Formats: sequence, structure tokens, C-alpha cells
Amino acid sequence: MVGTEQGRLDSLKALLADIHARLGLKFGFALWDGSRVPADWPVTGLLVSIADAGVIASLLRRPKLDTFLKLHVSGRLDWRNGTLFDLAAARPDGKVGRLLRQVPKGRILRVLGQFILAPGGPGTATLSARGDETARDGTRATNKANIAYHYDVSNAFYRLFLDQEMVYTCAYFTHDHWDIDRAQRDKLDMICRKLRLQPGDRLLDIGCGWGALLCHAAEHYGVEAHGVTLAEEQVALARERIRARGLEDRVTVHLKNFNEMEGTFDKIASIGMFEHVGIDNHPDYFRTVHRLLRPRGLYLHHTIARRAKKTDRAFRKMPAEYRALVRYIFPGGELDHLGMSIANLERFGFEIHDVEGWREHYERTCRLWFDRLESNRAAAIAEVGEEKVRMWSLYLAGCSLAFGRGGAVINQTLVSRRTRGPSGLPWSRADLYR
Repeated sequence: MVGTEQGRLDSLKALLADIHARLGLKFGFALWDGSRVPADWPVTGLLVSIADAGVIASLLRRPKLDTFLKLHVSGRLDWRNGTLFDLAAARPDGKVGRLLRQVPKGRILRVLGQFILAPGGPGTATLSARGDETARDGTRATNKANIAYHYDVSNAFYRLFLDQEMVYTCAYFTHDHWDIDRAQRDKLDMICRKLRLQPGDRLLDIGCGWGALLCHAAEHYGVEAHGVTLAEEQVALARERIRARGLEDRVTVHLKNFNEMEGTFDKIASIGMFEHVGIDNHPDYFRTVHRLLRPRGLYLHHTIARRAKKTDRAFRKMPAEYRALVRYIFPGGELDHLGMSIANLERFGFEIHDVEGWREHYERTCRLWFDRLESNRAAAIAEVGEEKVRMWSLYLAGCSLAFGRGGAVINQTLVSRRTRGPSGLPWSRADLYR
């Protein structure tokens, strides 16, 4: 039996060495017996680490992204001496499938086939998943459970990688710099300027998070600010911050569904919340915003989006990466495309005034969040456990790469509640860039 085990391991090493040479890989492999492939690959070099033969068996039996995620989160399939960004940069030039055709398929099947019955499932990760379709019925209970799954993880955990104000949406870089605190302050101010906030305005922030925009708008623009969210831990900390800054008479946070809000507001912001609504629930969302916004009032629609497809039916088919994000990170989430947002805004009574793409801003934001989480990894593990930290690191890195490659985009669309006659907006954007 020992000879058989050693024989199949030797054949795997030979196959990996051949693939490494033919594809010109810029990373090596670390196997469960302590060896490296190529054998002379530096121990400090970038390595893909395979913890046991069951990893290969799992990938053979179920070659899905879900399998990879479970293996990685449980620590059985990992990389050393680098990050996912390094691994992405080390991809071979050209399409991997085409390059692999240089290796005889029969040989690959013979070698890997020896591992098909190896013990060990895809992983014992305990991360829960709320599912895909069942988490989009739009009810308050479902929405609350979805939001709690992601946002009520731990305020202390989010403090480890967000900026000082704990703004958990795309930052705005006025030029090429890497200061996340500055970029988030500039983002908050840009939102306020786009909404042309004035003293005495009633502002509603849909999905207000930990209250950063509410406090900024009240302190610097003299507005009466109201926020709404379903995340209980966010509400508790937001109210604590509001009290500490002496803003209780001007800032209020409501723990309720957005469509339960009443009253009329001069300006409304939705910054990174719309992604949670779900496409089938868009009519209710836009009707609610229209109901809450006064005539000619301004609404800023800030949301992540995907590129449009030939048909909306094709668009709603989820690629594997997108489905995994919804399953493990943002249950109930569903992205639209820019054309869908604009059509809905016009359909439900809004006039479009400005659209701005922030894709590269979010690429950098996610990278900075990832770097900060990695630098605080030990504290993060102590707070929420290693599995959740692994998953969140993967999600932040994956999002940064997706925005960098253009697979995901983000847009800010400024609209007003449509009425006849002048909109009342300035003739140019000059006032935004003072």
C-alpha cells in the first residue's frame, strides 16, 4: 500500500512538473508530503498548497467553484508567500485550456484518476449560505435576515478594515492616492455636493450603515438627516456615534424596511443599498423613492452593476462567481445594468441629470480594504473565526479584481422627481469640483 501511495504521488509530481514547464507557470505547488513542484522551486516563492489527496478527489468529483471555496475556506487548498492578487498576476499568458492541450489528455486522466477515490470531502467549512432565489421574496423578514447575515457579523470586525468613519461603500479618489480615510471623506462630500444639500433640507439615506453620511451632512451642510437600515448592530453603533457628536436633534436612524418610511424628503441618497433589493422588487423600490421625494427633489442612485447582455433573460443567468457571491456573502443580492436602472428611473417618474462611473475607484477601495484586513488578520480571526476571515478576504480580493477587469462596474446617477418646467439645477457641473 505504501508503494501504491508513493507511486501515485510520484506520478502526480511528474505531471505537475510537466504542466509547469509547458505553461511557464510563475508559481509552484506545495504537496501534502512536504515536497514542492518543481523540486527546485524556492520555498519563499509563490506556492499553491494542496493539503491532502482528498483535495484532488473533491475537485475531480465535483469540479465547481463551490468546491474550491469550501476547500479554500477550510484551509485545504491555499496559496503561500503571496495573495490572490499575486496569483492572478501569475496566470499564464493565453487561455489555460488551450495551453493544457499540449499535455496528452490520456495522461492527465490516468494520473488524476488514481486520486478519484481518495478520502476527504470538499471541506468542513461551517459558513452558512442563505441560498439564491429563496432570499429574494422582498418581505421584511427575508430582507432583515439577509442584511443581518452580512452586516451584523461584528462591528469590531468591520472596524479592522474600514476607514475611521466606517463607510462600507466605494470611496472617491480625487487623484492617484491610497489614503482610504481621505477618499471616504471626499466621497461623503461629493454625495452632499451632488445632492446640492442646503441648510434645513430633509435628507433620507436608504441603507445608512453606521451613519457616516448622516453625520457628515448634518455637521457640514446643516441638514436634518434621517437614515434607515435593517442591520441592528449598525443601528446601535450609529446611534452611539450620533449621541457622541451631539447630533441627536438633527440626525435619526430608523430600524425598518425602506418601504415602511413615511414623510417627504428634499433629498434622498441610496449608496450601495440597491444591490440588495432584487430585480423583481425594483418596482416597489422606485415607487417608494418617488413617494418619499418631494417634486423636483434630488435622488442619488449609487449602485454596483453588471454589463448588459443581448437580452434581459440572458442577463439574469448568474455566472459561477456571481452566484457564489450571492450564496456566501450577499444573500438576496442581485445586480442590474445601467440601462435597466435608467429605464426604471424614467419609468417611475424621475428625470436623469447625471451619470458617473466609479469602477476604478471601487477597484482601489476593495484593494485597500483587503490590505487592511490582511494586516489585521490575527485580530480578525480572534473576532469572527478563520473561516469567515478567509471568505471575506477572498470576496474583497475577488471584487477588486472584477472591478479592475471590468466584469463589474459602479455608477452614480443623479435624478430629480420629474415635474414640468425648469429642474432648478446649475447649468454645469462646475460647482461639484470646487
